Formats: sequence, structure tokens, C-alpha cells
Amino acid sequence: MGKGQPSYTDEEFVAAIRRDDDRALAQLYRLHFPMISHYVLQNSGTDDEAQDVYQEGVMVFYEKVREGSLELSCQIKTYLYAVCRRLWLKRLAEKNRFGGRLEDHEPFLETGAEADLELAEERDRQLGTMSQALDLIGEPCRSLLEGFYLLDKSMQQLTAEFGYTNADNAKNQKYKCLVRLKKLFFSQYQELN
Repeated sequence: MGKGQPSYTDEEFVAAIRRDDDRALAQLYRLHFPMISHYVLQNSGTDDEAQDVYQEGVMVFYEKVREGSLELSCQIKTYLYAVCRRLWLKRLAEKNRFGGRLEDHEPFLETGAEADLELAEERDRQLGTMSQALDLIGEPCRSLLEGFYLLDKSMQQLTAEFGYTNADNAKNQKYKCLVRLKKLFFSQYQELN
């Protein structure tokens, strides 16, 4: 196999990424970057911007593979191109270096990448909003919810840690905190939309 030749098929790349094989991810990263770099440089971008866009595109692909939610209906190369192209066009539109609207330009390749990218962006917005809501909820609610949902602590552990008289009281307080968190989250989320 030559130096520039891929050592993985698309299916092997996906399987290797699912196995957490860093070599496959590194090779994938090197394999398709020149194509994205060329596209970004030809469309008013810099090498640093090309690297940023490609990194974001690879992360969208990587997360979809790891979640098991990637339904690849094209080559990985095409998928990455579609995601990165969309990311770059959005950046250009934000910088006002691009005349017209995003939708006015050549049709988007039907790869499913646009929907994946929109879902990833929506998830990022939701996680950011949830983080803000957790910051606003205050103690002891923040620690109680983080202990239960993020650290997988049992109600008995939380009862002892927070000094509740029994697990039912801790569960009741967790419920009240969760209701407050949901209200904060949805009020902030609606403000963003």
C-alpha cells in the first residue's frame, strides 16, 4: 500500500472508530483534510479556518459514529465534504463575506449531513442552556442533581451526604430541584429561540 493510499475502507473506518482506534481517526483526519482545505481556501478562507472547519466536521462524524446514529448513505469523504461545506458557508454568512443567503448557493449534497449537523448544533445549544440553568439553580440543588444524574450516586449516598433524615426526603428534594431546573432551562431556552 502506498503512502497516500488509505489502509481502511469506509466500513473499516467506522468499525475502528467504534472500537476507539485512534490510529484510524488520525488517518481519516489526514486523508480528507486536503480536499476541505482546498475548498475553504478557494472560498475566501485561510488555512487556520480550514483546519477549524475540518476539525468540527470530523467531530460531527465521530460523535455520530460513537453514538451509533450515523446512517451513511454515501462515502465518508462525501459526508465530510457536505458537513464541512455547510459549516464553512455558515461561517462566511456570519462574517458577511458571502453575498446572498446560504440557501441561494449550489444545492446541498443529499448525504444526511445537514440534518446531523443541525442536530449536533441543537444539542450543543441545549447543553449550553442546561449548564447555564445549573449555574443559576444554586446549592444544594446543583450538587444534589449532579450527584444523582451525573455521578450516579444512590439516594442513600445522597441522604448521608446532604444530611437528609431518610431517602424519601432526599428523593422529594431532588424532585423539587428537578422541577426548578426544568423551569429555568425552558425559560432560557425559549429566550434563545
